[in-house]
Amino acid sequence: MTDRLDEVWKSRSLAKLFIEGVRAAVPLAAEQIDIMLRLLAARPQPVVRFADLGCGSGVLAQAILSRYPAARGVLVDFSEPMLEAARAQLGAHVPQPEFVPADLAVPEWIGPVAKHAPFDAIVSGYAIHHLPDQRKRALYAEIFTLLSPGGMFINVEHVASRSAWIEAVSDTLLVDSLYAFHRQRDPAKSREQVAEEFAHRPDKAANILAPVEVQCDWLRACGFADVDCYFKVLELAVLGGRRP
Repeated sequence: MTDRLDEVWKSRSLAKLFIEGVRAAVPLAAEQIDIMLRLLAARPQPVVRFADLGCGSGVLAQAILSRYPAARGVLVDFSEPMLEAARAQLGAHVPQPEFVPADLAVPEWIGPVAKHAPFDAIVSGYAIHHLPDQRKRALYAEIFTLLSPGGMFINVEHVASRSAWIEAVSDTLLVDSLYAFHRQRDPAKSREQVAEEFAHRPDKAANILAPVEVQCDWLRACGFADVDCYFKVLELAVLGGRRP
C-alpha cells in the first residue's frame, strides 16, 4: 500500500491529542460501550479470551476487563505511542494482557494474534475506518477465522453519512461534544476555536468512511450471523455479528 495516510497515528503528539482531548469527548461513548457489553453478556458463556484491534489506549479492553476480570486480552495496534498508553492503563491488570504491535492494513497482522485464538470476542473502536474498503472487507473475513463458535465481533465505528446534509449535522454534534468537554478544562476556549481545530484536525485525511449498511453486508458475506447495526447516531455506530 502506498501513501498511507493512517501513518499519522504513529505520531506521539497525535496519539496524545486523541487520548486526552478526543476519546473522552466522543458523543454517547458510554452508551456505545454499554451496548458492546450487553451483546457480550447475551452469550451463554462468559468472555474468557478476547482481542481489541486498533486498541488505542485500551478503552474497550478496559470495559471488558471490568466485566470479565479473569479474561485474557490481546491488544493490537500499529502505533507504539498508543500501545504505550494501553500498557500504562492495563499493564498491571492480572492476568496481564498481551500487547501486540501489528498492522491491520496488511494480512500479516494475523500471525502474532492467531496464536492466542480462538477468541470469544473481538472488538475494535474507531480504528478500522482508516483502512481502504477492500482491506476492511478482507479484515472482517480474517476476524471471522479467529473467533470461536458463538464468538462476537463488535465494531464501535465512525461510518459514512448518506448525504452531505447528514454529515454536517453529525459534525455539529461532534463539535458540540468536543466544546463541552474542553470548556471544562479551559473556560476561555470558544466554540469557534474548537470548530476550527475539528475542521483542520491532522487525522482527517486518514478517514475512509463506509456506510454501515454496506459493512453489514460484508460481514454477512463472511459468514457472520445475527449481523446488525446495534446502535447508531448519525456517523457513530456499533455494528457486528456472531460466528455461528
